[in-house]
Amino acid sequence: MPKITPFLWFNKDAAQAARFYTSIFKHSEILSVSPMSVSFVLEGQHFHAFNGGPHFTFTPAISLFVDCKDQAEVDALWNKLVKGGKPSRCGWLTDKYGLSWQIIPKALGKAFGGSDRAGAARAREAMMGMIKIDVKAIEAAYRGTPAPKARPAKRRARA
Repeated sequence: MPKITPFLWFNKDAAQAARFYTSIFKHSEILSVSPMSVSFVLEGQHFHAFNGGPHFTFTPAISLFVDCKDQAEVDALWNKLVKGGKPSRCGWLTDKYGLSWQIIPKALGKAFGGSDRAGAARAREAMMGMIKIDVKAIEAAYRGTPAPKARPAKRRARA
């Protein structure tokens, strides 16, 4: 058991939230459930969740940062976590339980930490206009080239 474990205060849906989170992340499990609390693991990180009533609520001052390997992982996690919640800016979202998440691709850290300081500034500026992070647009901003245009979705032929 880790020495420090995040403790999440829910109004009444701690077990439901834990089941939701463990359904999204591959290496996850629920360890124990009681009427008042649940312990679970997401990608090796232990959590305790508590049904404490409406006295406290989550704010974006605390968020869970998810380090994503690529755009596909960003898209998959974003689409699942934002369902019933609300998107914010710069890769942040609030899930349906009010918990804030940062869904961030490794490419963003590479751009911010790259040796080209002007490129890093362009990448930061590009990120500021995004809701969900777009890896290709971040990389293009870092290089100083136009962002690739998104291809329109193919329409299905009507029967």
